[in-house]
Amino acid sequence: MEKRDLYNEKRELTGETICKGEAIPKGRYYITVVIFIQNEEGKFLIQKRTAKKEGKWATTGGHPISGETSKQGIITEIKEELGLKVQNSNIRLFKTIKTEDDFVDLYYLKENIDINNVVLQKDEVDEVKWASIEEIKSLIEKNEFSESHKEFFLFCLDFLNS
Repeated sequence: MEKRDLYNEKRELTGETICKGEAIPKGRYYITVVIFIQNEEGKFLIQKRTAKKEGKWATTGGHPISGETSKQGIITEIKEELGLKVQNSNIRLFKTIKTEDDFVDLYYLKENIDINNVVLQKDEVDEVKWASIEEIKSLIEKNEFSESHKEFFLFCLDFLNS
């Protein structure tokens, strides 16, 4: 069973862990990682999640396993979901959001990835594509983009415009 580290409200490791799917104890937090990968044309690499994962478009993300840092966790998620190896030094953290039970780290990577080299994690991802900002906004309007990732995408646009 996949274990996740727990943190206190100051994002300090507590030494406690939970298994994936378990309830988060009050006053404890886990880490969520999300990355926006953009190519030189300004398009974002998005993925359509499987029906069991809500079946909507989103960006790559997940949760670091116990012992991983946030950045190691996003690198692991990219490898697991897309079969891609990326350079740690090219990934930039641009925002952290504290919610009721997690810290969400939003990352950005500018890289031209050949979609033909993507190997999908079949139980989580149905397909990937490059999408323009306008295309993603259209998916959001049609309720075909993950609700939480919609907010994260707007934070990414703010980051890119600053």
